[in-house]
Amino acid sequence: MTAPREPFFPAHEPIRSSGGPLDVQHLGTIDYTEAWHLQADLAAKRAAGEIGDTVLVLEHPYTYTAGKRTQPEDMPEDDASVVQVDRGGRITWHGEGQLVVYPIIKLADPVDVVDYVRRLEEAIIHTVRGAGVTTAGRIDGRSGVWVPHTSRAASPEAPARDRKIAALGIRVTRGVTMHGLSLNCNNTLDAYRHIVACGINDADVTTLSLELGRDVTIGDMSQTLIDALDRALSGDLAVENHTFASAPDPSKGLTRIL
Repeated sequence: MTAPREPFFPAHEPIRSSGGPLDVQHLGTIDYTEAWHLQADLAAKRAAGEIGDTVLVLEHPYTYTAGKRTQPEDMPEDDASVVQVDRGGRITWHGEGQLVVYPIIKLADPVDVVDYVRRLEEAIIHTVRGAGVTTAGRIDGRSGVWVPHTSRAASPEAPARDRKIAALGIRVTRGVTMHGLSLNCNNTLDAYRHIVACGINDADVTTLSLELGRDVTIGDMSQTLIDALDRALSGDLAVENHTFASAPDPSKGLTRIL
């Protein structure tokens, strides 16, 4: 199988600018803005060569975050506060039971943002499939990791349409990545009913617990995901074509107007 597009680097080569082990920091539950400031500080240090590649593993309390292409109609109906952030994409939600990973990685030159996103997705797909959601893959035109509507979830409470199980939103400055990915483990989906998540209204959101019909915690998934992420960034886990559908890009041609 081949990658969705030809990357600047062969699939077996690392995308990190330097080798060595990742500095993985488990932060527990941390306020979104506090984590954002920490990322910015670490990214500046990584760009200056003061630290090595770092990965933050955490969860956030109930928080909506609006990326650079968020539209007014995306915003929450429950009057909850929204953090305006400098990542790509539109609005999403973070909360307890959702595994959040922020890689602070110096990318090799020439910087290939698309390949970096595909490698993050590959790590998630590998992890989710290994947990038992064997149909997880990509929808061409939309970032993140998805479960197709043709796949029947173990829980009757799971949505029936194509459904996102992991979301991505990144920023690259001076060749260093910020923000990253979130994997829905056993979090509630109630908050998603108050927003147009990622600007998508023709699909749904799901969790590992709903798909598998059993409680899947952050603790169950964090180490497996970090291992897969390390392998994907180093080229040991090659990007493959796991695309099962195509759909319009909800952020294409949009600029932030909030």
